[in-house]
Amino acid sequence: MIDGAIPYLRCPVCGEPLARRERALRCPRGHSFDMAKQGYADLSAGRLPHSGDTAGMVADRAAFLGAGHYDFIADALAGHRTDGLVLDAGTGTGDYLARFLDASPSATGLGLDVSKPALRRAARAHERAAAVLTDLWRPLPVADASASVILNVFAPRNGAEFRRVLRPDGVLLVVTPAADHLAELIAEHGLISVDPDKAARVSGSLDAHFSRVSRTALRRSLDLDGTEARTLIGMTPSARHADISDLSGGKVTAAVDLTVYRPR
Repeated sequence: MIDGAIPYLRCPVCGEPLARRERALRCPRGHSFDMAKQGYADLSAGRLPHSGDTAGMVADRAAFLGAGHYDFIADALAGHRTDGLVLDAGTGTGDYLARFLDASPSATGLGLDVSKPALRRAARAHERAAAVLTDLWRPLPVADASASVILNVFAPRNGAEFRRVLRPDGVLLVVTPAADHLAELIAEHGLISVDPDKAARVSGSLDAHFSRVSRTALRRSLDLDGTEARTLIGMTPSARHADISDLSGGKVTAAVDLTVYRPR
């Protein structure tokens, strides 16, 4: 799975190209990076200030996405087909990347994340997808102007690095929660609400490097049972403090914005 993405990868220490040597990736200057037995490459160079989503959060995300509740988001992303490299920044379980690759049969996928439990799933999400451990806030171990598409779904946005690795004719697809996303669960269970300044913060992180082409509101009313509601909360940051032991089902609003950017 990693082999198709190796031409696009760069050493996180010196920036040189990487080559595979059995269960490691090495650069001409001798820097070596292990491949985990689960299939992902560790290109963090030991610089991880946090560990990302926990195994429990990742399991809940895999179950919720696997049930198809967010297929409407995956379908909207997959409509932007390409035959080049698709870089999923904050790939999580790799579900969105896999759906994109299904719609783009000539494309190669590369998922980046800081969570090892997530990458264990992302590494096997699709036969044309590779998974790499790295921190999105640091320089990405990816070659300049190599990606045709960057996916960024509910994940951090490093505008300068996204611009560096995106081709001049490429597109950045950013999915962010709308103001009423999961409003029913937030009101009932005191979950973390959507930042009212979210749109301004997104613009602030990207506007110096990208021009906005379009913004599309995507909405669905989800009819969830108690188990599905617990799983949905469990895959979010609210899982760390909310009591989700006994939940009833009901209607839940899923509302996000898909914004398309082009490099400046």
